[in-house]
Amino acid sequence: MNNVLMQAKRLAIPTKIKNEKLNNVANTAMKLVSKEITKYTEITSIHYGGSYAKGTWTSEKPDIDIFVKFKKSTSEKKFKSISKKIGFDALKKFKPYTRYSEHPFVEAIIKNIKINIVPCYDVKAGEWKSAADRSTFHTEFILENLSGPLKDDVRILKYFMSVNGIYGAEIAKQGFSGYVAEVLVYYFGSFTNVLKEIAKLKNDNAIGKPRKKFDSTIIIIDPVDSNRNLGAAISTENVGKFILLSRAFINKPSIQFFRNQRKKLSSKNILNNILVLKFQYKKSPDDTIAGQIRRAVNSLSSQMEIAGFKILRNSSLTLEKNQAVLLFLMDSLTISENQIHDGPSVFEENFSRKFVSINRKKSRIMWIGNNAKIMALQKRSHTNAKIFLNDLIQNHLNKSGIPNGIKPDIKNMKITTGNNIADKSIKEVILELVTTNDKIFHSNY
Repeated sequence: MNNVLMQAKRLAIPTKIKNEKLNNVANTAMKLVSKEITKYTEITSIHYGGSYAKGTWTSEKPDIDIFVKFKKSTSEKKFKSISKKIGFDALKKFKPYTRYSEHPFVEAIIKNIKINIVPCYDVKAGEWKSAADRSTFHTEFILENLSGPLKDDVRILKYFMSVNGIYGAEIAKQGFSGYVAEVLVYYFGSFTNVLKEIAKLKNDNAIGKPRKKFDSTIIIIDPVDSNRNLGAAISTENVGKFILLSRAFINKPSIQFFRNQRKKLSSKNILNNILVLKFQYKKSPDDTIAGQIRRAVNSLSSQMEIAGFKILRNSSLTLEKNQAVLLFLMDSLTISENQIHDGPSVFEENFSRKFVSINRKKSRIMWIGNNAKIMALQKRSHTNAKIFLNDLIQNHLNKSGIPNGIKPDIKNMKITTGNNIADKSIKEVILELVTTNDKIFHSNY
């Protein structure tokens, strides 16, 4: 175990050169923002935030958060407009752009490092006006409660999560955030202890002391705000992956858990059973479009299930140039034209009379089953999933369950199968759908 953790440290902890580069970029950005805030009386202070401020950033794609604190009395309109102007004016040499969370914030890239200028209100603990208000309190808490060695444990945990695809709080990922990793190490005392505790986690366990009842697959109480469950946004799939990965690592520690796994197809035939729906959407905030396409892929899966098709898994992603992709792994793209409808019991007079009246003419045959229910064999409207999906979107869009925000865009979609995909990003998601993660499922027991 110790040998593995020493190797993991070398992978996760940034080198001196990377530290110097990040510090130089951070200083550059801070000076630029500091100059701009002097123009506004609404600003009370600015602070570094996130993993850079806490000393928990890893060698993988670090970024720098600069929080701009506004007076509590500032209107939301000024809060948004001033923060955007500060960000764009401060970072104008670096092609800044707007990103969105609860409120818009400005992002730019300096020497391949992302700089985020994030607005928040200058409030007392518990008097939150925006979601970002807790962030500076999170920074203070971690700095006060995690020593240098524990920060290294956080880095190892973040790296472990990242390599295994469960790291990232964005809606498209629904994984474990950097702050969650920090909180887990705070609660359990080390990287190894976190994995030991997660390995034996029960679905009714709460990590921390909640003030109220929460309903989510994993409950992690924010030590800065005990009314907040940090686990609410983490998907069941990612929680399950973390549990099995933890069991596998504790059972047989290996540096392979900190290395990217090369995915291999067991059979190319399975690609024929993947439907890929691709369309271009109007520019929207990242989290907004991610939520919409996730709802769309789930709604369309439900509609296909109702029509008799079996969906094994689904996924979605966004690409450059505002393109969205919905993917469906199916048991089969075609199904039998025969469909059985279970009717009411013959002892239910009114219901059975109504069922026979509605279904007699459109049924091929009708009979009484062994359970005394009336059965009807009918012909399906669609036996090909691709044709069904196209018909649903082109002719019955209002019944599809697709969010209104992307309804006009999805009508111009194209549908193909997994074996006809050349795009590397889509291929990566397809591989995730059709391969088994050996770290999770082959090393556990």
